[in-house]
Amino acid sequence: MQRRGVFHARRTDAVLLLVAIVWGSSYLAAKTATHALPVLVVLFARYAISGIACLALVALRQEERCTRDEIRIGSLLGVTQAAVLVLETYGVAHTSAANAGLIISLTIVLTPLLDRTAGNGRLPPHFFAATGVCLLAVTLLMAGSGFHAPRTGDLLMLAAAGVRAVHVALVGRLTQGRAVRPLQLTAVQTVLGSVLFAVPASSGLPRLSEVDAAVWGQLFYLALLCSVFAFLAQTWAVQNTSASRASLLLGTEPVWAVAAGIGLGGEKVTVLAALGATLMVTGTYWGQSIERTHRTARKEEFPCPATTPTSV
Repeated sequence: MQRRGVFHARRTDAVLLLVAIVWGSSYLAAKTATHALPVLVVLFARYAISGIACLALVALRQEERCTRDEIRIGSLLGVTQAAVLVLETYGVAHTSAANAGLIISLTIVLTPLLDRTAGNGRLPPHFFAATGVCLLAVTLLMAGSGFHAPRTGDLLMLAAAGVRAVHVALVGRLTQGRAVRPLQLTAVQTVLGSVLFAVPASSGLPRLSEVDAAVWGQLFYLALLCSVFAFLAQTWAVQNTSASRASLLLGTEPVWAVAAGIGLGGEKVTVLAALGATLMVTGTYWGQSIERTHRTARKEEFPCPATTPTSV
């Protein structure tokens, strides 16, 4: 029995680590895809493939139609998620995949500043010290081979981190206490995203017939693995482990982004960029640890009533 429990825990950890690897590699896949196709076409294809896959899963499970809450919340989150992906995809097209993955991880320390759904109260001062370390890291990453005017791609990724933090905070605020199903919520977001990008991308859609199998492979990778699989796998894994352990494993995403950029993309890392990468990983882990400890202490001091669990 104990051996079975250990195996189950290791399997759950492996799934979470795989999600982090997939998300970390998504920046290189998106950068490569945008070399062959316009950004808006890449986004439309990613959303359309994800939407079809989600609707197929809903149909296969023979579940009830989306509720009003799922449609309403999914529509709002679909708009914010689309904004994140626009900034991310344009950003990664104008910076390195390693930089993109590192700068977007700033979301980890920005989100607690916006999220007040659990009544966590004022964050301790040393959390802001961790945030300062991350901001210094962003400065060094933007400097690259030397201090100069910030690159467009880095600024877009910085904006994406801010909007993603708003999106994550909204997810917590809008779904708290409501019986919304993650798969249905994702289906609404992906279908809405397909609609939002259909017209802006329409002039470039004929380009899809001109690209080779490698580009289509990247589009399916972004849609099926980085979106549908990663979301559902994350939901399953988090239900089978502690939130702290899950956040620790998922927090390795920027490490895998750097590994993919250097190992597969052939990107170069300067001394300043390496220092920035080290500070970013250190700052995000430090800030994550402080926030988690603070949240746990607040829950013990002011226990909240149980909320309705969601199911895939």
